[in-house]
Amino acid sequence: MRISRKRHQANKYKAEQAKRYHINQHIRAEQVRLIDENGDNVGVVDTSQALAMAQEKDLDLVEVFPLAKPPVAKILDYSKMKYQEEKIKRKGKAQQKKVEIKGIRLSLRIGQHDKDFRIKQAEKFLEDGDKVRIEMILKGREKGHVDLARKNIQQFVDSLNQIKEVKVEQPLSVQGGKLSIIVC
Repeated sequence: MRISRKRHQANKYKAEQAKRYHINQHIRAEQVRLIDENGDNVGVVDTSQALAMAQEKDLDLVEVFPLAKPPVAKILDYSKMKYQEEKIKRKGKAQQKKVEIKGIRLSLRIGQHDKDFRIKQAEKFLEDGDKVRIEMILKGREKGHVDLARKNIQQFVDSLNQIKEVKVEQPLSVQGGKLSIIVC
């Protein structure tokens, strides 16, 4: 059977699946290890009895560890539990700092003032916690002077190192007429 291209691509970019829980009547096990709303272990009881206890307290019976023998179920407010999980997820996402790679482009015949300006830019990027890609693109006859380009980039990194301690994350690479190095 062949999967259509659109469906396959749609699944490829699908967001991360949320953890699914079996709740109330959807719990398939005959017996569960029950934990009440206070967090106390009640013990192994029939699912129907556990469900009755949850309904008596106007709460839900949620299967929290389905792989255990017997599965562990908890009496709690399901919507409140989902809200707490989302809250933790949002908090974790907010605390993440996405490190960007900022680019500084040099040329073989760059003037000293332009080089100083780019050093200040790179310093600012590094202070913000970003990585800096220093690149030089050689055009035409400049491609015959790769050694000068390497020397220029190394001088730029050295002068940046005098201002702020930098670490070379990706060493100088040459791809055709393009030289690049990443520092952080």
